Amino acid sequence: MGLTNWAGNVEFSAGELVRCASVAEVQEAVASAERVRVLGSGHSFNRIADTTGTLISVAGLPPVVEVDTAARQVNVSAGLRYGEVTERLHAAGLALHNLGSLPHISIAGACATGTHGSGDTNGTLASAVAAIDLVRADGSLIRVRRGEPDFPGSVLALGALGVVVGLTLDAVPAFDVRQFVYDDLPLDRLGSDLDAIWSSAYSVSAFTDWQRPVAQIWRKALADQEPLEPGWLGSTPADGPRHPVPGMPATYSTEQLGVPGPWFERIPHFQLRFTPSTGEELQSEYFVPREVAPAAFEAIAALGPRMAGLLQISEIRTIAAEDLWLSPSQGRDTVALHFTWVREPEAVQQVVEAIEQVLAPFGARPHWGKVFAMESPRELYDHAKDFAELLERSDPAGKFRNDFLDRYWPRG
Repeated sequence: MGLTNWAGNVEFSAGELVRCASVAEVQEAVASAERVRVLGSGHSFNRIADTTGTLISVAGLPPVVEVDTAARQVNVSAGLRYGEVTERLHAAGLALHNLGSLPHISIAGACATGTHGSGDTNGTLASAVAAIDLVRADGSLIRVRRGEPDFPGSVLALGALGVVVGLTLDAVPAFDVRQFVYDDLPLDRLGSDLDAIWSSAYSVSAFTDWQRPVAQIWRKALADQEPLEPGWLGSTPADGPRHPVPGMPATYSTEQLGVPGPWFERIPHFQLRFTPSTGEELQSEYFVPREVAPAAFEAIAALGPRMAGLLQISEIRTIAAEDLWLSPSQGRDTVALHFTWVREPEAVQQVVEAIEQVLAPFGARPHWGKVFAMESPRELYDHAKDFAELLERSDPAGKFRNDFLDRYWPRG
């Protein structure tokens, strides 16, 4: 078919791609197909979206953005990207509680795979979902709402239960943010001062290559927050705008240097009007309980020399605990260790295996949409049995299954 994901490391094997322009077309396409998967913005790095059957795109659905200011909610069509919703929500005086690094990703795809953003008190992007509109295997359309028994397994569901065509998201009052970058924070302080670093702003990220003894900190602080003391934790305030990946143009990044701006123009790392890179990269990410993060940092730092020449940058973020069954932070406050690699799959796979080995004692969960090697990630989830039962009840004929699901969520 010649269709690839954003990074170009996956060529989809679907027999056909159906671009649906209405919910009725989605229902018809699902009902008539033997096997179905959904294509979002293509920002997954493994074969989670692949199928030998029909690949459905919902990007062409009517662009619904219905804001309910009284209820503090917004109804959106599933194919929209976050950057296509946030400005309209802000104009109504509302905001989403959290955003990912990229405003370019589709809302439904990000929620279905556990994409998370950052913040000590912020849950994943999926934690804002109050309801989803789902096309089931027989083509019927249902709405699954928060509070219903199957809801915690239906939002972040890996595309395994059907085609999401719409979502209702909770909102909060709009707010302004100031973004500050700090260079040369001593690397060992990531563990020793973990709480001080990640509680210092609404959203915080640390960037490092695990080889040099320093890290860079990006603080996204509420606009009225008091400034930090000079020389905070041994770091130096950046003297100009930065890009997370050394050598990349800082013009791609959201505004820094403490200039206040609306939440949707500061919480992501990158501006919607720029493609942040060529896409020629691979990504992996692992989530560990917050209380073991300092030990996990030490284990990863010991692998620093093995990453030389392969790792572009590593990012560390925090996520609040939540109850969605397949969430990376299900049941535990979490620290995420993200790795952006050059696109050399075989060499990266070897390093990924080494990372998983040293993180295994900490119960590290992999990001469902990124490169990982472990055979049984389902064993790391408290509600794995609940999700497996929901999967069998919702799709007994396996219409939404593919090799990825068969491998990690086998029948029986």
